[in-house]
Amino acid sequence: MPRLDQDCAESRQGWRVRGIGFAACFLWLAALPLLACATDAQTIATRGNGKGAAPCMACHGADGGGMAGAGNPRLAGLNAAYLQKQLDDFASGSRVSSMMQATATALGEDERQALAIYYSKQPIALARAKPTGAILTDDSVGAVLAIRGRWSEQVPACVQCHGPGGVGVGEHFPPLAGQSAVYIEAQLKAWQRGTRHNDPLQLMQHLSNALSEQDMHDVAVWFATQPLATQGVVP
Repeated sequence: MPRLDQDCAESRQGWRVRGIGFAACFLWLAALPLLACATDAQTIATRGNGKGAAPCMACHGADGGGMAGAGNPRLAGLNAAYLQKQLDDFASGSRVSSMMQATATALGEDERQALAIYYSKQPIALARAKPTGAILTDDSVGAVLAIRGRWSEQVPACVQCHGPGGVGVGEHFPPLAGQSAVYIEAQLKAWQRGTRHNDPLQLMQHLSNALSEQDMHDVAVWFATQPLATQGVVP
């Protein structure tokens, strides 16, 4: 009898071990699609997808921090839904860019979604979180437009939609702080010219039409010199 009891105990222990193993295996299998998604996004970001989509890092940097001089925006840390909408809009032609349209149309819908999630989770390098130039005074033209607006021409303050200091709000109003002045100015001009028209309720088209070229330059420079929030920033 003692031996039988011991055999039964060992058998129960064995089944418990196997049960844990089966559960772990099940969880691993369930996670495979997510792992594959992450791997695919990283591959596309660094090497392209082999179907015509260029590597994202070629224009947006190895860390997704963008290339300020070329006017290529930061992607790291941006809202995933916002990033996916921009890729979808490039693919549909709602947003115009010869490079991005070629890349976006070469990506499948699942690849665009995977890339958006991938970049939204990338940390912001500390060097990119610091202001890129001298902080402008609050009475400068760019600061006034950004913080107070120009109500005589029905231009509200940029921060009313894009958040204090231009940190961004949700999926429709991306961060402007720390983005390249070249990029911000180019987008304002694109809205003014009608080559970009994928903004909510055509808000940006209305606002840009009320701005002079100097206004657009000044407000773009103001936002480019604003420090980013330190949350999620890595040294």
